[in-house]
Amino acid sequence: MMRPLVLSGGPAVGKTTCGRALAATHDRAAYIDGDDIRQLVVTGAATLWSGPEGQAQHELAVRNTAALAMNLLADGFVVTASDVVTADVLPVYREQLPDCFIVHLAITLNAARARAATRPVYITDEEFELLHRITAAPPAVDLVIDVTDMTVEQQIGRVRDAWTAAEKR
Repeated sequence: MMRPLVLSGGPAVGKTTCGRALAATHDRAAYIDGDDIRQLVVTGAATLWSGPEGQAQHELAVRNTAALAMNLLADGFVVTASDVVTADVLPVYREQLPDCFIVHLAITLNAARARAATRPVYITDEEFELLHRITAAPPAVDLVIDVTDMTVEQQIGRVRDAWTAAEKR
C-alpha cells in the first residue's frame, strides 16, 4: 500500500490535476481536495488569511482531510490529497495522517497566472497573489518540486517517481 500523498502549493500549481491523475493510476484510490473539505462550512466560513478563526478552520479542515484519508486507507484505498500546507498545519498532518508523504509544488507567480488563465478561478486576483505569497516559502515538507517549466505530464511523472521512491525507503 502506498503512503498517503499530500500535495501542497499555491493556486494553479497543479495540485488537483496531479493528485487526481496519480490516484487514477491505481485500482482502488481516492483523491481528497482540501478546498472541498473547507467548503463544507456553509455559514461562518473564514479564509486562511483571515486571522485566528481562519487558522482554526484551516486546522479543522486538515483534521477532517486526515480522518477521511485514514478511513479510506483502512479500507484498502490508495489516497492522494491536495491542500495548502503551512507551517501551522504541517504538524497536524504529521500527527493525524502518520507516514504521509508531503510534496510542495512551487511555481512562479507569472507561470501560475498563465495556468490559471486556462481554468475557472474562484478567488480574486488579490487573494490569488496573497496565497501565492503565503506558499512561496514552504514549510519543512518531504520534498519541494519547482514545476514552473514542466508540462502537466512531466509534473505528474516527477511526483509519481518521488512518491514511488519514498515507498522504497
